[in-house]
Amino acid sequence: MRESWIAEKRSAYLYRELAKHTKGSEQLLFNRLANEADDQAEIWVKAIVDSGDTAPLIVTIDFRTRLVGFLVRWFTPNQLATILASMKIRGMSLYFARKEEGHPMPKSIEDVGLRHKMSHANNLRAAVFGVNDGLVSNASLVLGMVGAHSNPTTVILAGVAGLLAGAFSMAAGEFVSVRSQRELFEYQINLEREELELYPEAETAELALIYQARGLEKEHAEHLAKALMQNPEHALDTLARDELGINPNDLVSPWGAAISSFISFVFGAFLPLIPYLLQKHEHHLISVIGITSAGLFFIGMLISLFTGRNGFKGGVRMLLIGLGAGALTFLIGHSLSVVL
Repeated sequence: MRESWIAEKRSAYLYRELAKHTKGSEQLLFNRLANEADDQAEIWVKAIVDSGDTAPLIVTIDFRTRLVGFLVRWFTPNQLATILASMKIRGMSLYFARKEEGHPMPKSIEDVGLRHKMSHANNLRAAVFGVNDGLVSNASLVLGMVGAHSNPTTVILAGVAGLLAGAFSMAAGEFVSVRSQRELFEYQINLEREELELYPEAETAELALIYQARGLEKEHAEHLAKALMQNPEHALDTLARDELGINPNDLVSPWGAAISSFISFVFGAFLPLIPYLLQKHEHHLISVIGITSAGLFFIGMLISLFTGRNGFKGGVRMLLIGLGAGALTFLIGHSLSVVL
C-alpha cells in the first residue's frame, strides 16, 4: 500500500511538471490528473491507517522521476510519450493518436478500440523488412569479398558467417525488444486492473478528462467514460489504451518474434549465395547482382503496400539503395585488397 501511495505521489509530481510546460487543454488535463493522483494517494493513506499502520507524511521523489521531470522541460510530451507511458502517466494516447493518420475521436462505445485491433499486416511487414535486411547486408558482404578478389570458397564461408551472425543478432535483438515491451505492458496493465478494482470512480473521471482533452464535450466525455466502465474487461482494455497508450494486443510472443526474424533474415541473406553454392559457371558476380537486384525490386514493391506509394517507384528506389550499398562495399573491399 505504501508503494502504491508513493507511485501516486510521483505521478502527481510528473503531471505538474508536464502542466508547467504545456498549454491549453493539455495543461488543463495534466493539472486535473495531478489532482486525481493526489486524491488516489489519499485513498491509500486511509487504507494504510485502517490497516493499523502509521500514515505516511513525506514522499521522496526518486532520481528516475526527477530525471524525467527535468527532460519534460526540454522535450515535448509527444517526444517523451513512450517514457512517460512506462511511468504510468495517463493521457499518453493523446500523443500516440497523433501518429496515426485518419484517427477519429470515438463518438460511441462501438468506436472505442477499433483503431487498435491487431492486424496480420504488422507481422507481414516485419517479415518483409527482415528479408530486406538479410538481402542487403549479405549481398554487400559478398560483393565486398568479391571486390577483395577472394576465391569462391572464401566468399561462401564469409557469406554463411554473415548469414548466421546477422540472423542470430536479429533474433536476439527482437527477443530482447519484444520481451521488454511485453514485461512493461503486463506490469502497467496489472496496475491498472488493481486500480480499477479499488477506485473505479476515479478511473472513470480520469478517462473522461482524457476524452475531453481529445475534443469531446464534457457531458459526452463523462457519459462515454461511464458507459465503458460497465463492463470490467472492456473497461480494463479501454483504460490501457486511452490512459496509458498501451495496446494489449501488442503482447506478442518474444520467441515467435525472434524465430520469424531469424527465418526472414536467413531467407534474404541466402539469395546472394545461390550462385556460389550452385557453382555451375564462373560468372558468379553477374549472377549475384542479378539475383540481388530482382530481390530488391520485389521487396521494394512489397514495402509500397504498407506505404501506399507507387509500387514500381518503390521497387526502383529499393533497387538503387541496395545496389548503392553493394557498390560501395565492393569498392571498399577492392581498395583494402590493394592496400593490404
